[in-house]
Amino acid sequence: MTIRVVLAEDQDLVRAGLRMILEAEDDILVVGEARDGREALRLSRELSPDVCLFDIRMPGLDGIEVTRRLHDGASAAAKLPAVVVVTTFDLDEYVFAALDAGARGFLLKDAGAAMLVQAVRAAAVGDALIAPNITARLLARFAKLRPREVARPTDPLTEREEEILAAVARGSTNQEIADGFHISASTVKTHIASLMSKLSARNRVELARWAYETGRVPSVTR
Repeated sequence: MTIRVVLAEDQDLVRAGLRMILEAEDDILVVGEARDGREALRLSRELSPDVCLFDIRMPGLDGIEVTRRLHDGASAAAKLPAVVVVTTFDLDEYVFAALDAGARGFLLKDAGAAMLVQAVRAAAVGDALIAPNITARLLARFAKLRPREVARPTDPLTEREEEILAAVARGSTNQEIADGFHISASTVKTHIASLMSKLSARNRVELARWAYETGRVPSVTR
């Protein structure tokens, strides 16, 4: 499977570098590039990519607003691209806003080539990847600083679902969870699908947030 990517970054050299990293991989193809948010939104709608890689700070519309408009303007049946947000700035308010808008990944630009490729691949298969150095801190603070009424599961979680939920909250991928529990990746996907249904979650990030909000994962701060 080839992962089709739309790349949006206003700095030409940075964008060229990101494209070079991604297209060095046999399974990733950059199908569109944008220098500003409005062009990013247009290409993301027209080209039907699997993953959108957005810088946060862009002219016109920033990456968070583009992500929000992609989700707000889509029908319930529409297949939306997974969004990975990339930024120079390790600021919690950026990450909060990106998650609220529907982003599935959040990386710092100094995360490295391997992490960038991993984030794109994870997003393409429904995983969520946030830079490991901010995952626990961010989600814990997100739950603490943005309190909301915590959803009750439609059905009780099983013991294995609780274990997998905690692993998701710590940033583990499906394969890492499968290896850790000695089960197949397809079994992990089945459990995660069940968790999303029971918790009315749209993605893994929302599962992780719920785990922190309900105290299933110890809070970590800066």
